[in-house]
Formats: sequence, structure tokens, C-alpha cells
Amino acid sequence: MKLSNFLKACMLGSALALATLSPAQAETLRVMTGSASNPLSVPMNRAVVVESDQPFAELSIANPGIADITTLSDRTIYILGKVPGRTTMTILGGDGKLITNVEVQVTPDIGEFKERLSQILPGESIEVRTANDGIVLSGTVSSSAKLDRALDLANRYAPGRVSNLMSVGGTQQVMLKVRFAEMQRSVAKNLSASLAIKGTGFGDNVGIIGGTGNFTQSGAVSGAFPETGNGTIPIDSSTEGALGLGFSAGSLEFAVLMEALESKGAVRTLAEPNLTALSGQKADFLAGGEYPIPVVDDNGGVKIEYKPFGVAMAFTPRVVDGDLINLEIAAEVSGVDTSVSMSSGGFAVNAFKTRRTSTTVEMRDGESFAIAGLLQDDFYDLSGQVPWLGDIPVLGALFRSAEYSRQQSELVIIVTPHLVTPTRGEALALPTDRVRPPSEAEFFLFGKTEKGPKSGAAAEVAKQDFSGSYGYVME
Repeated sequence: MKLSNFLKACMLGSALALATLSPAQAETLRVMTGSASNPLSVPMNRAVVVESDQPFAELSIANPGIADITTLSDRTIYILGKVPGRTTMTILGGDGKLITNVEVQVTPDIGEFKERLSQILPGESIEVRTANDGIVLSGTVSSSAKLDRALDLANRYAPGRVSNLMSVGGTQQVMLKVRFAEMQRSVAKNLSASLAIKGTGFGDNVGIIGGTGNFTQSGAVSGAFPETGNGTIPIDSSTEGALGLGFSAGSLEFAVLMEALESKGAVRTLAEPNLTALSGQKADFLAGGEYPIPVVDDNGGVKIEYKPFGVAMAFTPRVVDGDLINLEIAAEVSGVDTSVSMSSGGFAVNAFKTRRTSTTVEMRDGESFAIAGLLQDDFYDLSGQVPWLGDIPVLGALFRSAEYSRQQSELVIIVTPHLVTPTRGEALALPTDRVRPPSEAEFFLFGKTEKGPKSGAAAEVAKQDFSGSYGYVME
């Protein structure tokens, strides 16, 4: 026979021998006569062969449900682990004397578990041990997600009997930077005209008033100008942008009042709260105040409840894997709205204007998300006129009034998480470090109330004024 054929035959015979072996491979241990044996560890669903140094006549096991025993010869015992637990095997000689007691401990099969763990989580330093009938995991993992995977896999082999002694390495503290940016712009235009005619020769109760001008209230004719005798028109002091003209012709007095007003306004709201929390722990933040609200109880008494307002934020960060961060965040900007109020029982309570969002996002360290945005454009116009007279060409403008208003606003909320670690206190700067009180010469001679930085972001903010362009822009 050639050498190559011989090698092939050997390889084929080895493969057949391996194929006939049971998955539960047996381990051989020796038991000495007359000595109490150390605990015998038997993996669940695996077997151990025990050899005695002298023949035995009788075998017994305290709990057959934990392990099963079979004699292979008068010196060899086959022990098969069934369920995790502890039991005792007793070996007696031919004369009925005790040879030894063997404590059998059936443990979960951590051999296969270790293999699967190294395949699923390669590179993680996880130590696996058995304790009683459970599995103990210890070591350090790189993220909480991998810790959960290791625990899920361990529960497959020992359901409900897994002890977690692992710790998560890396940075586990998250600083969340939230930017609230809101821009509001309002434009209003108002144009109205009034015409008043009064005939003094017909008595004080005869007159015509057109339009919606603000003539002073005097005399018998409501809204007419008083009898000055020289055709002048006294205008109400609350009137803005008004032009009045009056003249008399014999017994008739004429008055024309025109009001034209245009108003523009812009509001910028910017808040940047920062908050740091440990992974998995909730943190909240409020910069504002509390508004008192009277509440009537069941006994008819009045008690005060406080409603918080201002810039509020609450978030729960979770470092998922490496620098991947899961964020549960609730952000709110609120303020007292003095334009809406309610009075009851002698108490006046204002409404609140609130912008609120609550969401869950996932991003990496240093990345940003615009979690909320609102573009709002409110427009209305109003035209009023005296019936029929307002429809007259040209002269009808004296009997009409028109109002126009437009309000535009844009709100954006942007969040940016950062993985952070503690630092030395000397490296942290306070807002008060950038400003110092002025000297007497700077205060009295130059009128400076504070002395701030000459460069940097704080200096750029200090240079800003209201002379630039304003409004809202949506890009």
C-alpha cells in the first residue's frame, strides 16, 4: 500500500471515530480509599468517569434528579450531570464498609458559553465562573450595550441564575448643550380718516361724523369737536400719527382728521443651557421663576400654587456603544403672557406662552440635531367704512379706515451631546471672571460701569447693538 493511501485511511478512521463520540465527553478522576473526596464538578449534560482504587459493591446517590450514575465495571463509575445543583454519591465496598463519599456538583456548561461569548463579543475581557447553580460574570466591557448582550447570552445557559459583576469602561458622563433660538418680527399699519360737519345755526344736535378718527368728546354731538368758533380741531392726546384740519364757513364748521401709523418690532430670544449627567441617570434644569396662582380648595379657602416658567430641560442620556449616545430629552421655554389674563374673586392671573418638545434621539459625541422647529406667519387685515359714503370715489377715503398686521416667528431647538470627564477646578472659568468693577477714574471720568474683555466671544457679544438688520430668516 502506498504511503498516501495509508494516510488517507488513517484520516478516514479518525473521522469515523470522532463521529461516533458523544457530544458529552467524559473526564476521568480517581477516588482514594478512606479519604473524603473533594467536590466533583460535573458540567450539565456532560459526563465524568470516576475510578476507585479498590472494587466496590454498592453505589447510591442522594438526589438522582441532579445526577445519574451507572457502573461500567467494579472499579469504574459513569456520572452524568442532569440539572444544576449539589448532591452526594456514596461508594461501599464488598464487606459493606464505606469507601468514600463524593460530593457531586452539577454546574452549567460554561465551556460552550465561553466559546459563544468570545465569538459574539471578541476583544472584551469578560471572566466567567460558576457559583452554586449559576454563572458569575466579571470584568470590564467597553459599553453598556455589550454588557446587555453578555447578560442575555448568559441567561440562555442559566436562566434567572446570572450574577453580574461587570463594569462599563470608558466615559459614561454626558454633557448636553441645548440651544433655543427664536426670532419674532411684527409689522402693523393703520390708516383712517374722519370727516365732521356741524351746523351751529341748526342747534347743537345736528352734525355728521364719518370715519373713525379720534375727535375729542365734547358738546351734544358725540365725537364732534367743541364749539371753538375758529374751526380748530382739538385732537385726543392718545392719538398717534394724526393730522387734523378744521375750518368754518358761515354757520357750518368742517373738520377733517387723518391718522396714519406704522409700527415695526423685533424680538430675539436665545438661551443655551448646559447640563451634565451620568449615563442612565435623569437630570433636569430650570432657569426662570415660579408664578403664584390662587386655587380654591374644597372648603372654599384660597391657597397659592406656583407654576414654574423660564428655560426648563430634563434629559436621560445612555452611552450605547463607544461614543454613540441615546438621549431622552424634554425641553421647554415659557414666559408670562400679559396680553391674556383672567380675573376671579379679586385675583388677576395671566396666561403663559410656552414652547415645549419631548423626544428621543440617538447621535454620536459632538453631533447635533435640530429636534424642534416652528415657522409661524400670522396675517390679518381689517377694513371699515360708513355705508354708501365709503364707496364714493376719492371722497370715500374720508369715510373709511384700514388696518394691516403681520407677525412672523421662527423657533429652532438644537441639541449637542458631549462625552466629558472631570477636570481640575483651576481650568474652569466663571462668568464673573470676565468682568471686573471699574476704578474710580474709569467710573467718574469715562463713565464705565464695568470693564470686560477686549477679545473673545464675550467681547463680540458686548459689541452688539440694535443698529444692524433684524427680522427672521428661514434657510
